[in-house]
Amino acid sequence: MKIIAIIPARMASTRFPGKPLADILGLPMIEHVRRRVELSKLINEVYVATCDKEIYDRVIQNGGKAIMTSALHERCCDRIAEAALSLSGDIVINVQGDEPLVDPEMFNPLLEPLINDPDLGCSNLMSEITTDEDFNSPNIVKVVCDRHGNAIYFSREPIPSIKKAGDIKYKKFKQLGIMAFRKDFLQVFSKLKPTPLEAIESVDMLRAVEHGYKVRMIASEFQVLGVDTPQDLERVKALMKNDKIFIRTGS
Repeated sequence: MKIIAIIPARMASTRFPGKPLADILGLPMIEHVRRRVELSKLINEVYVATCDKEIYDRVIQNGGKAIMTSALHERCCDRIAEAALSLSGDIVINVQGDEPLVDPEMFNPLLEPLINDPDLGCSNLMSEITTDEDFNSPNIVKVVCDRHGNAIYFSREPIPSIKKAGDIKYKKFKQLGIMAFRKDFLQVFSKLKPTPLEAIESVDMLRAVEHGYKVRMIASEFQVLGVDTPQDLERVKALMKNDKIFIRTGS
């Protein structure tokens, strides 16, 4: 089984323009992500998919692989679907380019459901939310699941409601920007008509949920910090200095 990781990246971020090339201890953010993903023993090839020549050139200059894609994509999954068309493989992993602290060990539990269940089309990592700041942040996508671990809904609002929960104890989870697709399902997914909830929440995977497909959520013990703002970048820089992978490999 051949497994490919594709990292979508573009310069025109609304909240943080140019962030893929933002410097983190001597390397652009996209390079930290690419190099750390390449450390996974399960992944055969890693590509950056971008519509920006500046990102493409930087990745190639650093010895990586990159694919130019259309500038018209509004969702990252559509960008990786286009890139995957020119690649051979069985499973395609979407790794967001703004999570520079990604750990290569995270991919093992992500891939296990797809390897064991041939009828499952996609899986997505999530991690427990431990602070009120994260739970209330519109930059963090929250997710609620059914009893089988399949996503019911994603939102940038706090879900489920703390106010209505009262004394009910429950865990809160956030979606991580790391998801895996069977290659054939990725192409099916990319051709689905965009949905209202997907547009409202700006969350790709709601398109699959609204069309009735299962999105298997996998709880991860790893806490990944996404970079949505310049303030997030400073937090990542501080954490990176003591990160075991960075200390060992320089990325």
